[in-house]
Amino acid sequence: MSGHTHVLAAEGGALSSIEDAINSVFDPISDFVSNLVFAEVTVFGVTFPWIVAWLIIAASVFTVYFGFIQLRGFAMALRIVRGRYTRNDEPGEISHFQALSSALSGTVGLGNIAGVGVAMTIGGPGATFWMILAGLLGMCTKFVECTLGVRYRDHHPDGTVSGGPMQYLRKGVAERFGNGFGVGLGKVLAGLAAAMILFFGIAGGNMFQANQTFAQLKDVTGGSDGWLGSDGAALIFGLVLAALVGAVVIGGIKSIGSVTSKLVPAMGIIYVSACLLVIGVNVTEVPAAFGDIFSGAFTGEGVLGGAIGALIVGFQRAAFSNEAGIGSAPIAHSAVRTKNPVTEGYVALLEPFVDTVIVCTMTALTIVIAKPQFWLDARATVAAGGDEPDGVTVTSEAFATALPWFPYVLAVAVALFAISTIITWGYYGQKAWTYLFGRSQTSVRVYYVVFCAFVVIGSVLTLGSVLNFADAVLFALALFNIIGLYLLMPMVKRELDSFRGKVRSGELVQVK
Repeated sequence: MSGHTHVLAAEGGALSSIEDAINSVFDPISDFVSNLVFAEVTVFGVTFPWIVAWLIIAASVFTVYFGFIQLRGFAMALRIVRGRYTRNDEPGEISHFQALSSALSGTVGLGNIAGVGVAMTIGGPGATFWMILAGLLGMCTKFVECTLGVRYRDHHPDGTVSGGPMQYLRKGVAERFGNGFGVGLGKVLAGLAAAMILFFGIAGGNMFQANQTFAQLKDVTGGSDGWLGSDGAALIFGLVLAALVGAVVIGGIKSIGSVTSKLVPAMGIIYVSACLLVIGVNVTEVPAAFGDIFSGAFTGEGVLGGAIGALIVGFQRAAFSNEAGIGSAPIAHSAVRTKNPVTEGYVALLEPFVDTVIVCTMTALTIVIAKPQFWLDARATVAAGGDEPDGVTVTSEAFATALPWFPYVLAVAVALFAISTIITWGYYGQKAWTYLFGRSQTSVRVYYVVFCAFVVIGSVLTLGSVLNFADAVLFALALFNIIGLYLLMPMVKRELDSFRGKVRSGELVQVK
């Protein structure tokens, strides 16, 4: 993570002085939190942030404990998503497929487009290999946290449900250690998780998205010389986006949610097809690109920190992209209709597969195969200690090599991905807010105002401080969440054994 800032706004003028003022307030907070969360440890002469090791070790422990369920349970997961083991009259609000697409709308987005662009620049092609590995391991972490999300969810009188780390840390830890200590520890972990989800909902879930959408729209409208290059354009853009998001989040997330659940898969298909087009145009380069990815993973030439630099950047970006172990996805997955919590665990393990293994790999391959000049120059700049580029621009330039008009399509895709992610995180943040401050109408309205205000702030803030702050808060959440997952592993094992027993005995039969 670099502490470099990347100024989006034009210099001078009243509006840019507001932007500068916001930046000057925000940078020290961002630096402090980042330095804490990404503090580095050195083992066997290799230096890396402790939090990345924390996530990968957890994913590896779960993978072994559950017998590589992400591989052995993959076919079962596909059957459950198609509704084979769940009837419509089971408790909950949405189907398995809707739960998966809601959670994916929160994760498939700019992390896959901008984040991968940044990773390819700092970590080189080798970062891709480690990103895929982290995605495969993360599938098991998602399995654990989403099973717990359903097992410990709250059912409200109006038929809605609330689940997530706030519920499973509070109830699960109290159940596992049935004494005052368990109850106290559960409450503390749940409160901290709620605070972090709220922070990230405000800083990464919407600020990062708003920031990168503006960067892409500015890029396709002529950069600094275009009509979005003018002084204060970021502020005006932020106000428009906030109004749009506000109307959505306040006016009925269900109706818009149904729109985004159709939009996101459609944009995903367009995006992956475009990646395949670029790869197809340069099909002769494919073997060499895979060669670069594998050799870069273990040598990491021309990369900050060599092979370990590639590994760390790959793991860090995979975590930012699929959020495995973070505790956000269980909030969406908990709304599913099912009597058997582990069925949603199976469904959730597909999420990092789609998000990281498929979509991120497609982006990375496109950049490595297209080798746009902008990317090569940016890598040289970063290697020489200069600023990192806007990740979206790296990816956009890669598409432009084969499809000159594609940056315009990408600008639309980025805007749609970003808005759907902002909406999903608006929902996550609201669940955390109501957990902390109660469910009264006044409380919820205050949340909407705060959430929309940060959309505006995100549009005018520089990429460096937004990205550092959002990354740090998101990873801090993983600290508390994963402690809970370790404590509650046996509960998940019990659910898994119970489900397998029902399937074997014929008590649970497939619905045709």
